[in-house]
Amino acid sequence: MKLRYCINYLLTISQHEVFQTFFSRLSPYGITPGQYGVLSCLWKNGPTTPKEIARALRLENSTVSGILDRMQKQDLIDRVVDPNNRRSILVIATPSAMAIKDDVLKVVDELNAEILQDFTPQEKDALMESLRRIGRIDEEE
Repeated sequence: MKLRYCINYLLTISQHEVFQTFFSRLSPYGITPGQYGVLSCLWKNGPTTPKEIARALRLENSTVSGILDRMQKQDLIDRVVDPNNRRSILVIATPSAMAIKDDVLKVVDELNAEILQDFTPQEKDALMESLRRIGRIDEEE
């Protein structure tokens, strides 16, 4: 099979292109695409456990732990004891993370539009639905 017809190749190359674009456009805010994923969870849900973040982003707990370590050093998140369960830790967005929220969300919206600019509305919908089906992603996620 030619690579250009291999789904793994196509998804990998496409993901790399999108990641590089997001990486360069998020860097002025001091965050990576992975850190944006964490912040998106926190901005949407408020204080969240590391395990819930890992589940939402479909990442290993150890991967999320490393991301959280770097984000805490950057003063983007903090880890606090859950007042309802002292054995549990909650991740919270710091004021620094909240200060960039609107700008980052605007950039992400612009990036999505930019990356999909050559697609018709129907093609965009079909692509997004196809990717959700491949990833088994519910509408609510």
